[in-house]
Order: sequence, then structure tokens, then C-alpha cells
Amino acid sequence: MALQPASKAFMLLGVCVPSLKRGASKFKIKRMELDQNLNMYFSKHELLYAHDPDMVCKTGDVVLIEQLPKKMTRLITHRVKEVIYPMGDMTCPLTGKKIVASRYRENIHEVNKVYGVRPGAFNYDKAPARGWQEDKKDFTHRETYIKYHDDGTDQPYAV
Repeated sequence: MALQPASKAFMLLGVCVPSLKRGASKFKIKRMELDQNLNMYFSKHELLYAHDPDMVCKTGDVVLIEQLPKKMTRLITHRVKEVIYPMGDMTCPLTGKKIVASRYRENIHEVNKVYGVRPGAFNYDKAPARGWQEDKKDFTHRETYIKYHDDGTDQPYAV
């Protein structure tokens, strides 16, 4: 049985990727497709645009998007419902605890108490919230454009 395409599904979970469209964000949707010959599932990625007028999602966020009752444009068929996981701040869906890679932050703190904290270790409790580097090192909130030629002028937001 073939899966319906991502554009036809009511709600989807996707990762936000960089986009040049105004008022919309681009998402990478992972689908598992069955190969009948091997009887195995293989991942297949689809890209789609969702209406995001407030630009609440940034590159790397895991977002829940839902289908619009009527298409806005030829490309925009969904809208952003909510940001599930901001980039870099993952939460275990079963326990609700914060995680780093595959380990709970609580476990990392307990290990650090026993063995001592490494001098250059990252401290999650003292870390500022995401977005504090806007206009310093993070330019994802700025409008980008394609740089067609290098004329010697400074073009900080060119792709």
C-alpha cells in the first residue's frame, strides 16, 4: 500500500530548513516508504512550504504543521501550528525531561558530581536562551537574498 504524499496529510511533523520566501517557511518532512521487493522501509524526504506570517520558526526547529482548508498559493498548502522543539533544546516526549543527544541532563549532572566537572564543559543552567546572538552571529531572522556577483561591497545577508 502506497503512502499518501506529505502534501495531502492533515498534520505533519517537520524540520524547518532555510527559505527565501516571505511569510512562509520551508520544511523537510521525513516519510518511510515500503520497498515491496526487500520488504523494508526506507526514508524519503519531501519539502513543502507552510504559511508562517510571524516567522515563529527558525532553521532547525521541529514544528507541527497542519493542512490549510484551501491552498493559499500553488506552493503554500499548510500552516505552522506550533513549534514542538526549538533547535538545541530537545525534550524527551515520554518523560518530559531535557536531553542532550541520548542522555538526560539530570544524568549528566549526577556524573559530574561524582567525577567532577571538566574545566571547559558546557553549563546548560547558565546558558542564555536561544536568540541572544541575533544580529551578532545569528542572521536567520534577516531577509536573505542570492548573491549573483562579487562587486567588492559588503553583503552580510547574501546566500
